[in-house]
Amino acid sequence: MPKIIECRQHSTEWSQARLGVITASEADALLTPLFKISEGKGVETYLCKKLSEKLLGYSLDTGGTFEMGQGQIIEDIARPWFSFTYDVDVRTVGLCLTDDGRCGASPDGLLPDGSGLEIKSPQGPTHLKYYFHNELPPEHRVQVHFSMFVTGAPYWQFVSFHRALPPLVLRVERDEKIIATIRTAVAAFTKDFDEKFAKIEAVRDAENAPKQAAHEAAVREWERTGKTPE
Repeated sequence: MPKIIECRQHSTEWSQARLGVITASEADALLTPLFKISEGKGVETYLCKKLSEKLLGYSLDTGGTFEMGQGQIIEDIARPWFSFTYDVDVRTVGLCLTDDGRCGASPDGLLPDGSGLEIKSPQGPTHLKYYFHNELPPEHRVQVHFSMFVTGAPYWQFVSFHRALPPLVLRVERDEKIIATIRTAVAAFTKDFDEKFAKIEAVRDAENAPKQAAHEAAVREWERTGKTPE
């Protein structure tokens, strides 16, 4: 079982818990839809984004777009629809983390058998494309499989939901070859992350050393004389 943070998604607590964490919704920075490990500027940009979050303690990501807000509204309709249609309890959670806390996923629901739920609410033309192709869309493959990597789930339910059109529900099975590729990509990324994080921390420590030494000297002087340093 993954570590689970019980909070509302997109809340302050949720945002703080994701700082410096590789998340399922962003994992396509590390892997292509065909599950080839990415290289180059995209990975570097994502690395610097995660480093910045960890070092500064906040993210530059803001509240989201109008489309995201609309998607959240439809998701709140689709979740109970799925629960009723398939006669299954859907548990909502904030964030799932791997044991080491380095990777996370925010599923749209967790199911009693340990699987999860990913709900998308695209506009009509995109939804119909998904519906007629009847397969996990390439742009969502990494997110779904990364969610299984984080949670250890045996499968994931992908739902494309539109209020005026027939829904698409797909069961996506866990693929251990894909999971192994994800694990390799994560290991390479976290190794680079740790090395660069340590480098920045060393520089900051060196810059702060004179101030720290002066502070410690002032404390010792106060302990010796009882006089508050000027």
